[in-house]
Amino acid sequence: MNIILNGANGRMGRIVDEAVAQGGEHAVAARVDWSYAAGDGLSELAQYEGPADVVIDFSNHAATAQVTEYCVERGLPVVIATTGQTEEELALIRAAAQRIPVFLSANMSLGVALLADLARRAAAAFPKADIEIIERHHNQKLDVPSGTALLLARRIKEARPEAEFLVGRHENGKRTANEIGIHSLRYGGEVGTHEIIIATGSETITLKHEAENRTLFAQGALAAAAFIVGKAPGFYDMRSIIE
Repeated sequence: MNIILNGANGRMGRIVDEAVAQGGEHAVAARVDWSYAAGDGLSELAQYEGPADVVIDFSNHAATAQVTEYCVERGLPVVIATTGQTEEELALIRAAAQRIPVFLSANMSLGVALLADLARRAAAAFPKADIEIIERHHNQKLDVPSGTALLLARRIKEARPEAEFLVGRHENGKRTANEIGIHSLRYGGEVGTHEIIIATGSETITLKHEAENRTLFAQGALAAAAFIVGKAPGFYDMRSIIE
């Protein structure tokens, strides 16, 4: 599998590049990053016209238009591993999925995909329980709450359509019956921990996923790329793999 790696000079891009080199099954056909100066690499996707099987995008959600346009034009499947997309950017992704295979996930961990499924099942089993989500990340993370926390909340909402997300708790007042609290902590070099608390008043279930290092996200992105190559146009995510 030949990969165009967009965001190749970023933290995750370098980890994916290293994972490809160590794995030996795939190859990086092109490395693209806006930070590359002349001679260091490609600064825009449009500069690469060579052979490829898939694009993995670990750049920034602001590149959504460029990424989707390039992939649709070339008929290439794409793994979008960025978070924080605006409604306009999500609309571009949905439009692209009508013409090419698009894999989008706020978290590239198979473990998180399983966590989300367990959270949905637990919410269905305890329809009146209080549910709180706590997410922890390093002190340089930009988006609040994390894309993964929102992914978990949305999966829980599948079992509780009436649920409302409360991001942080800033004012005095009792908890409402339908709220799902989402709390964000930022400190040090924390890779990423997501915890879901489901409390009935007589018992408490805690579901938790801890990322030990960022290699797991690179491995997940490569698994997503291998999964999506050859698929029909459409929208895919980690749920598609585990189910």
